[in-house]
Amino acid sequence: MAWNAYVAADPLATPYHRFEWQRAVNQAYGHPIAGLMALSKSTNAVVGVLPAIQMNIPFAGRKICALPYCDAGYGLADSPEILAAMRNGLIEFNQRQSGKYVEIRDVTQTPMDSGAMQGQKVRMLLTLPESSEALLASFKSKLRSQIRKAEKNGLTVSLGTQSEFIEAFYQVYARNMRDLGSPVHKQAWFEQIIRHYGDNALISVVYKGEHPAGAGLILKNGSSACIPWASTLREYNPLAPNMLLYWSLLEHCADNGIRLFDFGRSTYEEGTYRFKKQWGAEPQLLLWKKFNHQAQPLADSGRESGSGSLRAMVENTWRKLPLGFTIKAGALIRPYISL
Repeated sequence: MAWNAYVAADPLATPYHRFEWQRAVNQAYGHPIAGLMALSKSTNAVVGVLPAIQMNIPFAGRKICALPYCDAGYGLADSPEILAAMRNGLIEFNQRQSGKYVEIRDVTQTPMDSGAMQGQKVRMLLTLPESSEALLASFKSKLRSQIRKAEKNGLTVSLGTQSEFIEAFYQVYARNMRDLGSPVHKQAWFEQIIRHYGDNALISVVYKGEHPAGAGLILKNGSSACIPWASTLREYNPLAPNMLLYWSLLEHCADNGIRLFDFGRSTYEEGTYRFKKQWGAEPQLLLWKKFNHQAQPLADSGRESGSGSLRAMVENTWRKLPLGFTIKAGALIRPYISL
């Protein structure tokens, strides 16, 4: 389709820009697609795309998000003027729909110094060489030994997209998110992702014997890939399943034409940032902005909302709930959480 052809040709595009993301959101959760495609008046060729979803949130109103459930959804265009026109068009549409605001999840395309990124959300990007052998050789010996540790501990890994991979992935994901205190997407969401992305999606599952110990899902667009979800089970963490999980996906990507791997969102120099940094990934600042009906930016939306103490209390309570309950409750709650 014309949308995806344009996305595939733009070096700034992510796998989330593919039309499949909007389709999956719509078919899994019913949120209307609100993306815009700009066409040349003279040639009718595509000159820009801005993926977006309209979200109707109970008791909170309507908004447009570009894009929900991922780190980036900024516009792609032949010129800054086209980019601005699409953004303004989205804002005008949101106003006609009585939406509260438009959120656009952009990134900075210019390098930022460490001071500017302190405490901010970044995505971690790794440039891949042309083979997994070259990639492995580029790692420090400590990192290579951690990968070997997982194999020596008897862990194995399999890659695929069949139903058994989705089920194993979801089994790990749902437990891990419950243990972290976060509501989960329903399994049908991931089934829609796999259905629509097809060959541009891949699941890796790490096993200890017959039991899934870790799992991750990557999406591709041209020569770039991202990993929106990766989880391991706590009881297996001493065996280093996360090292084998990430290596299996990086190995696949390097050997199959992927040259840029997006490890996803982290807070600069905190938490998961250090894990991603050890693979050689470098930070790129995320610029999430909300715009009102006058196209004026609202307060920064790059940080998670909610007070720290309240959030900690909710997360601690969620961790103690039965897994089955959190899966059912997550199916009701998660569609309206755009993170």
